[in-house]
Amino acid sequence: MTTALITGATAGIGAAFARRLAAEGRNLVLVARDTERLQEQATELHDRHGIEAEVLTADLAEEDGIAAVEKRLADRRHPVDLLINNAGFGNKGRFLEVSMADELTMLKVHCEAVMRLTAAAAGPMRERGRGGVVNVASVAAFVPRGTYGASKAWVVQFTQGVARDLAGSGVRLMALCPGFVRTEFHERAGMGTDNIPGWLWLDADRLVTSALADLAKGKSLSVPDPRYKALMGVVKLAPRNLLGGVSSRAGRKYGPQ
Repeated sequence: MTTALITGATAGIGAAFARRLAAEGRNLVLVARDTERLQEQATELHDRHGIEAEVLTADLAEEDGIAAVEKRLADRRHPVDLLINNAGFGNKGRFLEVSMADELTMLKVHCEAVMRLTAAAAGPMRERGRGGVVNVASVAAFVPRGTYGASKAWVVQFTQGVARDLAGSGVRLMALCPGFVRTEFHERAGMGTDNIPGWLWLDADRLVTSALADLAKGKSLSVPDPRYKALMGVVKLAPRNLLGGVSSRAGRKYGPQ
């Protein structure tokens, strides 16, 4: 039985990945900051699907947290076959309105942790000749959106670059770029969602189904919904200064995740 490790596993997209992979019969390593929620989730998934669900409490904004997950990924005796780098957050406010400490924390979680955990997982996977890594980015990666958009753009470029470097090794890497998903993301960031049109919202479980299908096809980039695929086509054609203006009015306040 294969094992998947999911960061940010207790809510939103991470929880949807956990439900889907458990239903497929995969054992899980669930990573988040809240031990109680992790234990409740692990018990529920074990009881419902008969899989083993290991709990690993870690804060990826802290050195000790990243190191703990690196250590688990590097364990050759209990290999991880699929890594879902999902942990992330948003800051409310424009650049200079958000503290530099919070901006740097975002880079640590979205960039440093993703790079280090990808490396920790991909090394053993390459040795075995199989495995997969999904790094959750955002459609915000494709528009000018301050630190959040820049960090997600880094995730996309990093993931696709590593995917090319590991081509032919049996290890697949994919950047997942969802739009607005009904999760705890906006509430935790103190962001309102009233101005977001209803048609832009995605269902987390359907998103995960589409993402896993794209990973199986060997895609290095997944925008898992026709609505957002169409929007991204428009973004490619729109002038950068226009996108910047739209982002200033709405994007930084209502970042998708």
